[in-house]
Amino acid sequence: MPFNFQASDIAGRRQEIITAVRGKLVVSVQAPDGHAMRDTHTLTHVARACVDGGAPAIRCGGYGGVEDIASIASAVDVPVFGLTKEGDTGVYITPTRESVRNVVAAGAAVVCADATLRERPDGSSFAELVELAHELGAVIMADCATPEEMAAAHSDGADIISTTLAGYTEHREKTVGPDFACLAQGRALVGADAFVIGEGRFHSPAAVAQGIERGADAIIAGTAITDPGWITAAFSAPLRELD
Repeated sequence: MPFNFQASDIAGRRQEIITAVRGKLVVSVQAPDGHAMRDTHTLTHVARACVDGGAPAIRCGGYGGVEDIASIASAVDVPVFGLTKEGDTGVYITPTRESVRNVVAAGAAVVCADATLRERPDGSSFAELVELAHELGAVIMADCATPEEMAAAHSDGADIISTTLAGYTEHREKTVGPDFACLAQGRALVGADAFVIGEGRFHSPAAVAQGIERGADAIIAGTAITDPGWITAAFSAPLRELD
């Protein structure tokens, strides 16, 4: 049975999501064009398996867009964090007002949108996306790249703030693993009352635990769980070193 909010107001809905995911691991189930897993039916079954394993929510959509969101939202009984990826440069994660409408219409309980300080294709501000998501009855998560963007998103009313884009814009160097410094600095700027998610290159259980220690309320991980190609290569690496 798909997830349904019990609360009718945004504050209540935000609390439902926070309660569901606090201290837990949300799984991102996505595959880009050209990837062997780029199939909505396949990803829907992967999402169901992740829920069976304890995932309290699923992040999905990406280049599969609203089709992936709708299919997964109808197949799992946990909140779906939905997004679209439109292009591959600039602001392309749920970049416009229309993107927000489409994500919510597809069944996402949470809209994930780029909250960097770059210009959006339709000229909207992140604050306007927050307002629209709330009008449509959805919670919104800010995908940020820097601590300063996390603070700005918090000021703009984001319900959830994440480090998703740390290392993926020109404003911050990409770290080998999770950007724990960005996470800790962002937490310090937004304060204890904000709900912060660590996301980006969380490739091991140890990294997940460290993310919580560095200030995250929850963690999102994807590749290391849902990409068999990446997992196979990681397991094979020690054997290649023996050659």
